[in-house]
Amino acid sequence: MAGPYKVVSGKTYSLFGIDTSTDLYFTTMRTIAESLLGLCPDQRSLLLHVQKAGGVRIKKGSGYALDDVLIGYIRKTLHDLLKPYTRSVKEHLKSIPLSQRFDKIIRTQQERYHLYMLEIELVNRIYREAFRKSAYKFALLPHCLRDFRPQCKSVPGEMEYVCTGCTEDCFIRLGSQLLKKYGIQPYISITIDQGKLFRRLKAEYPNIGALGIACIPELAQAMRLCIKLGISPIGIPLSANRCARWMKQAYETSFSLEELEKLIR
Repeated sequence: MAGPYKVVSGKTYSLFGIDTSTDLYFTTMRTIAESLLGLCPDQRSLLLHVQKAGGVRIKKGSGYALDDVLIGYIRKTLHDLLKPYTRSVKEHLKSIPLSQRFDKIIRTQQERYHLYMLEIELVNRIYREAFRKSAYKFALLPHCLRDFRPQCKSVPGEMEYVCTGCTEDCFIRLGSQLLKKYGIQPYISITIDQGKLFRRLKAEYPNIGALGIACIPELAQAMRLCIKLGISPIGIPLSANRCARWMKQAYETSFSLEELEKLIR
């Protein structure tokens, strides 16, 4: 990888794995999805199987018959191929303080990480075209992507803070530039309640698309919320989870600009 990328390790996961690039992770996810779609060609049906494997209750009226054998195969396949990216989960779970033990995101199990990774890949495949055709498209970038060397000079925007491009290597600046190139309005997610935001925007813009950049559990959950509200979601996971929620203080992280452009172009 060229440019501003640095190998980073998160509290529970790193998309670098044992490599110096996240390219292998994204290639692996595409390979897994293609392989499983060979067994279950309907993308929405496969997504339901993945969610069911993670404990989601699937309504009887979904129109899809779930195959327990396929669910077991999904679990095994993901564990075998994705465990290099989640090596820190078990140690993290042992060290969770009492004050955080009721936080569902913080106590995400290793298997659930793997299922979320595949869920994000499938949601991107299912909703990418609908997102591209949305009349209004916006993106939420986490504040932990900023350049930590200077004081962030972002300013309040229509619904959240917006980047002013104060430093060259800041991933918020780099991501914002790329998103604007494709007609997507970027915002820095700092304080806003996402549920309230999505509901308000859906009321204002009936045809809307949302792009998220977040740690794996939060991105998967936000995608589910968007789908429930009739918003077309896509997203890119952070290379590692290194914000204060996970590590008591924030450390710099990144995401793949190349994968972002593949997704939105």
